[in-house]
Amino acid sequence: MTRQQCPLCEEVQGQEIYRDRPEMRHRRAYYRCDRCNLIFVLPASFLSFQAEKAEYDLHQNCAQDLGYRRFLSRLGIPLLNCLAPGSQGLDFGSGPGPTLSLMLEAAGHCVVLYDPFYADDGAVFAQMYDFITATEVVEHLRQPRMELDRLWSCLKPGGILGIMTKLSRDDAAFAGWHYKSDRTHICFFSVQTFAWLAARWQAELSILGQDVILLQKPLPPSNCRPPTQP
Repeated sequence: MTRQQCPLCEEVQGQEIYRDRPEMRHRRAYYRCDRCNLIFVLPASFLSFQAEKAEYDLHQNCAQDLGYRRFLSRLGIPLLNCLAPGSQGLDFGSGPGPTLSLMLEAAGHCVVLYDPFYADDGAVFAQMYDFITATEVVEHLRQPRMELDRLWSCLKPGGILGIMTKLSRDDAAFAGWHYKSDRTHICFFSVQTFAWLAARWQAELSILGQDVILLQKPLPPSNCRPPTQP
């Protein structure tokens, strides 16, 4: 069986684990990496940028939707519990109706936005942040290694990357998983994938429930030596 290069760890370790049924209009093959456990589809299955944006334009999420705010609070509340007053953050993949950023700003924090379709200002990556959020974003990444490493490099020591994405389980569960049916979803993370990332970054990993992930950047080691005893 031909192996494919994983877009996250970049090893040629991906084996096909599932293929959409023949009667499906847009049939895709899915590969799982033996090294980092990411599940991914090949670039030939990606939507065009125009078709991808057309899908996002259909989203009805808005800041006034209380149900949407409750959904985002699954990340927002534990993140707020970790932040110092007046923290500076980036909402990566903020979408057409930024909401989590407003919730965090209402709690006294400052948040800038980035989205490749709706707020495409690359200058945000020249700044450093106390926290970065990515809600329902990482499953859309065409180059997950590049994008995630870029976000990590923008975090201050001790900073937190907060992610919301549905976590994949075993291959049998994946076959019936509705999450893979969205054609804008092209890579799927698991507990093992985030553990691999945490080890690579030497990060502290917390997984809350089925879809909230916090990765905290380590503080640099202290160069101070304890005082010499007389």
